[in-house]
Amino acid sequence: MSAPAGAGAPEGPVHEGPVHDFVAVGIGPFGLGLAALVAPVPDLSGVFLDAKEEFSWHPGMMLEGATTQVPFMADLVTMADPTSEFSFLAWLKATGRLYPFYIRESFYPLRSDVDAYCRWVAGRVPGLRFGREVVRVDHEDDGAGGRYVVTARCTRTGATETHRGRRLVLGVGTRPSVPEVARELPGPALHSASYLDRKDELQRLGSVTVVGSGQSAAEVYLDLLTDARRCGYRVDWVTRSPRFFPMEYTKLTLEMTSPEYVRYHHALPPRRRDELAREQRQLHKGISADLVDAIYDTLYRLGSRGEVPTELLTGVELTGARRDDERRTYVLDLHHAETGGRTTRETQGLVLATGYRAEVPAFLEPVRHRVRWDAQGRYDVALGYTVDHDDREVFVLNGEEHTHGIAAPDLGMGAFRASVVINAMCGREVYPVEEHIAYQQFGVEGPAGGPLGDVHLRGTPASEPAPAGAAR
Repeated sequence: MSAPAGAGAPEGPVHEGPVHDFVAVGIGPFGLGLAALVAPVPDLSGVFLDAKEEFSWHPGMMLEGATTQVPFMADLVTMADPTSEFSFLAWLKATGRLYPFYIRESFYPLRSDVDAYCRWVAGRVPGLRFGREVVRVDHEDDGAGGRYVVTARCTRTGATETHRGRRLVLGVGTRPSVPEVARELPGPALHSASYLDRKDELQRLGSVTVVGSGQSAAEVYLDLLTDARRCGYRVDWVTRSPRFFPMEYTKLTLEMTSPEYVRYHHALPPRRRDELAREQRQLHKGISADLVDAIYDTLYRLGSRGEVPTELLTGVELTGARRDDERRTYVLDLHHAETGGRTTRETQGLVLATGYRAEVPAFLEPVRHRVRWDAQGRYDVALGYTVDHDDREVFVLNGEEHTHGIAAPDLGMGAFRASVVINAMCGREVYPVEEHIAYQQFGVEGPAGGPLGDVHLRGTPASEPAPAGAAR
């Protein structure tokens, strides 16, 4: 969902426009949600840039019938403003699908519906500039507090343009993550992000192996498994998880996507936060229980007509991968963690459903000194989603999982985060921000006698300096 990074300033004419309140880079769901919530705010102006020619949401995984893992209320705006003209229900009404959705009686919309809804919003929200590849961000002192100068290249014409803003919003999102042992593989090896683009190619091969532990791996495996016998190929699934973890949907666990837990998690020492990121993976990176059951039911159905051309390997890590050009296969080195056993397997096709990772875009290099970093070179994100030293100029959207926990990538928290950002920019409460929604308490009393992490999320008014240590 991000605008690709570039290096160096582009050549060509530069056109200076107005100074906006902010310039945002990246128009994914979180950037688009911010734009939709900014649209009715009269005293806040911004421009949103993205290298894509149009909005798209994981097109390589838009599988037939796939649903979201969050309810429809986790749209772009509803959790901040249920009356917004840009809600999912407003889209259903405008397209004549409200009653069919009602009769369907499911909180979980089709993924294709969410994509269509977001495209509908993108066609109505002002300030979006698609086809703009951001290549450089500078900061200049103009005697009025300074401004960020964002240089972008038009992907169609090659012309360059600059956009100036008092603040910078980084919504570049995450990029496909490939294990180091498989990064240089040629041929029909691909990340699940481009699965549908290469599906026909994979199904012409004699064997395909899916590597991964989460929802994407499960969806790709089931999609390939369904046609395996008809198309005459074998499909295997390798996961390093000790079992096929279902995502946990119990309601008290869902309270971890709450303002209280965000505050609690943010107040923990960085080392403990990183430990929790590993321990809590199944809470948001597991597989939906319905999908696990669908896979088993498919295996059972296929098995009733003979041996199923598949194998599922759990607790197995991919430790090496190489191409055998003569045999036109990949040789995979596998290690079983619990037994210590090692083996190799051959496969003609390889799908790496190995997730996504946050990256710092190269275009930030000229203003790197204005950003706060942690010991590992990641954004040191304040509780109010700022990363600049004054906590009022540079905001991040979905770049804070290491500081804010599992709520960061959750679509249901996107409108909440946007509300915090908008309130901070305007210096007033444009959108009410919930402080307490959980029945449970996270943590116990801290050193100062108050509840651990009990810091407000309302943001620091942009017109006032941030107090020392505020929202940190």
